[in-house]
Amino acid sequence: MVQQLNLDAPVFVVPPANRIPVHHYPADMMAIPPSRMFLIRDALKKYKEKAGESAPTFDASQGDGGASLPGVPVEILNRAHELQVKQGTAYNMPWGTPQFRKAAVESYWKLDAETGWGPDNVAFTQGGRDGLQKAYAAMVALGNQETGDALVVSRVPWISYNWGPYSVGLNVLLAPGQPEAGWRYTPESIQACAEFAAREGRKVAGIVITSPDNPTGRTIPVDEQITLARTALESGYPFVLFDWIYHWVTDGGPSDINVVLKAFPKEQRERLIFLDGITKSLGASNIRSAHLVAGKKVIDFITSQASHGLVPSFHAQAVAIAAYEMGFGKAAASIIEPTKQSRKVLRAALAEAGINAIMGDGYYAFIDCTPFIEAGGLKDSEALMSYLAEDYGVAVVAGVYFSDAGANWVRFSYALPPEKTAGAFQQMLQGFKALGG
Repeated sequence: MVQQLNLDAPVFVVPPANRIPVHHYPADMMAIPPSRMFLIRDALKKYKEKAGESAPTFDASQGDGGASLPGVPVEILNRAHELQVKQGTAYNMPWGTPQFRKAAVESYWKLDAETGWGPDNVAFTQGGRDGLQKAYAAMVALGNQETGDALVVSRVPWISYNWGPYSVGLNVLLAPGQPEAGWRYTPESIQACAEFAAREGRKVAGIVITSPDNPTGRTIPVDEQITLARTALESGYPFVLFDWIYHWVTDGGPSDINVVLKAFPKEQRERLIFLDGITKSLGASNIRSAHLVAGKKVIDFITSQASHGLVPSFHAQAVAIAAYEMGFGKAAASIIEPTKQSRKVLRAALAEAGINAIMGDGYYAFIDCTPFIEAGGLKDSEALMSYLAEDYGVAVVAGVYFSDAGANWVRFSYALPPEKTAGAFQQMLQGFKALGG
């Protein structure tokens, strides 16, 4: 018998039991502020107005190796174009292409069969922010299955960690941490966050472990990351997200995903999510190429969501494929090597000047400017940032942009040629000396 439909009345797509309940929480949310990171370089224009158009400036605010360093080598871009021509311009799958998955698993991560993970555990994303948003959404849908949970981040987190989770219904919770330890997590601070959330009548959705860290540059050894992740899972955190977007740009080399996966039993392994990509290590910021490696349920959820949202472009995958197949250490040498040299230059300069700073690996040093802010009678590091850019032609990022705990600190990027790093630091030092302290 053919079912008769009433086409004269509205009808919901999903049954009553599956409909989203009416809730007013969006009306009570704070307005998410736009990132000020993209506006910092404008302050240098004021310096040129004073000193002249030919006056040298130094941009140590950069998180973009494609702007401050050579970026993706031409031979990789050419190879990516060849792959694009061969692929054509049809849609890809929501998780990417088999060719990308194969290159990521075999050439890049070299996933050990013993882990039980393979191509089906990889989803391509259109850059790191896209990957993070998809991971947050998976935490909400597959974890406690409710909005309003807490996502734990470090005390001085990357700006987008504050607002990306919030946009999908998570409340960001800053973990306890002290500056002398680089505000790093401890097992105790992870447990304290779970207890705090419970007292607030909430659950924890997950935790983000970043190494090397943005903004502090703090680096956490893999064995310590494992301890922190294990503590989180045992404390009831449904998911642990490892953000390793900077891990190739280090003195010690990249982290080994197999070591982490093998440290956990199969059921806990499914609750781990790894974010990586070429935006930092290859200077490919505007190519928007990243990926998630995660348990099958997470990847399946992300795939189903992406099929109705952002289907990834092939060209961004092609650049990664070309770099992975070349051998990533070789492909990214034009970013990795000058950054390592700049790290040495900056570390020595900070020590010679006697300035306190957090300095691990990655792109950044986090510099304690308390004596100079106090000597100059400045409000915080935002005022210091404006002063340095407008009067001395050197751009850094105010630590107060990340959290109140960073109010007297600045982020100094050494993702620059070594001579640029040296020049930027000396120019900043002149500004410090003029303030006293």
